[in-house]
Amino acid sequence: MTKPVIGFIGLGLMGGNMVENLQKRGFELVVMDLNKDAVKAVIDRGNAREATSPKELAAASDIVMLCLTTSDVVEKLVYGDNGILAGIKEGAVLIDFGTSIPASTRKIGADLAAKGAAMLDAPLGRTPAHATDGLLNIMVGGDKATFEKVKPVLEEQGENIFYLGALGNGHVTKLVNNFMGMTTVCTMSQAFAVADRAGVDRQQLFDIMSTGPSNSPFMGFCKNYAVDGVSDLGFSLNNANKDLGYFLKMAEDLGTRAEIAEGTSHNLQAAVDAGMGNGNVPEIFDYFLKLAK
Repeated sequence: MTKPVIGFIGLGLMGGNMVENLQKRGFELVVMDLNKDAVKAVIDRGNAREATSPKELAAASDIVMLCLTTSDVVEKLVYGDNGILAGIKEGAVLIDFGTSIPASTRKIGADLAAKGAAMLDAPLGRTPAHATDGLLNIMVGGDKATFEKVKPVLEEQGENIFYLGALGNGHVTKLVNNFMGMTTVCTMSQAFAVADRAGVDRQQLFDIMSTGPSNSPFMGFCKNYAVDGVSDLGFSLNNANKDLGYFLKMAEDLGTRAEIAEGTSHNLQAAVDAGMGNGNVPEIFDYFLKLAK
């Protein structure tokens, strides 16, 4: 069976590695990114070319993949002049691998369906290193027949593929997951800071907490920074802050309120406002430590 042509927009650390993996597996790529060095790296590997507009990329692709930063960016690429919606082929599939607002995803999906195309939301778990080897976790929402159609391609990109039902459910799940994870990191980082103020040794606190049910990989990341000064959770405060904002918007759209998320969001926003946004999330410990002093 002939492999589908894949259009890919967003060649950052995650997206660039995903494209490298697809190239190693023999797919033809049409790509776009503002970073021309990233585009050149893809083209130099072969069997790839650069599109001059999202419309051109969509018209040349059987599957359009996005790995972008925000819902606003996704909407601009879909709806803008010479956008994806203007060029996408009947029967083509758009896959959004980013973390987006579910209501936005569902709107785009409906507009694509009106043109005979389909959409899946497929946010990612794991790291860019996993992307290079095709070992991501992928959470997929959308029409089941569309999912089955592109599943062989997703299986080239992910070790664990989770089908979650209706369009938008992938983004819902990712936002819930990130709410849980980032709240955990903020809580543990603040625990280290308050313990420090109270005169309790941070290493001893970790030794005690890690022997009980609070132990988790996230605790390890927090300890690595608060105790050892090693920042090794590759997820920025800026990204965490954005995702918590999306989680709160989702809760609002659902007619509910998430007060714990509001607290996490307040702390993340304060750390970003303090100029820490490019740091990894456990570095919020430094913000809490200043408060504790």
